[in-house]
Amino acid sequence: MIKIGVINVSDRASQGIYEDIPGKAVVELLHEYLISEFEVVYQVIPDEQKQLENAMTHMADFEKTCLIITTGGTGPSLRDVTPEATEAICEKMLPGFGELMRSVSLAFVPTAILSRQTAGIRGNSLIVNLPGKPKAIRQCLEAVFPAIPYCIDLIDGPYLVCNEANMKAFRPPTN
Repeated sequence: MIKIGVINVSDRASQGIYEDIPGKAVVELLHEYLISEFEVVYQVIPDEQKQLENAMTHMADFEKTCLIITTGGTGPSLRDVTPEATEAICEKMLPGFGELMRSVSLAFVPTAILSRQTAGIRGNSLIVNLPGKPKAIRQCLEAVFPAIPYCIDLIDGPYLVCNEANMKAFRPPTN
């Protein structure tokens, strides 16, 4: 079974003060974009770097998720540590993901330049950091998702099949 990790990084959602809307938005989009059957490995954790590192490491190394999507913790505030946690556990960083997400977001809000989303590889897992607002989650994931299935192919992950009516994955033609 294909496994995909979703982590909402939020002090307040982890304490039950806020409803976990961002994580649920990611799961909804994944069901919209993919026709491959998959299981979601899900967590809501506070903005604590070590806790986030441990959660992502566990999902990648022990749960064997091919994709881990985080929401939140990508801004400039002191408690925002998602990119640092991602960089600490990844073998390779993929800065193009963050560059594209910021570029897309700038069409909607000038504060997109404050965002620090990134992506990286740990073993056979692609980790993508998204912002914490559902509208921005959709805008950013829609922009980068066409490259995600091929990236997972390249790191020897499972073959993800997209629902072509909602999301077209890009894979280079084979000769």
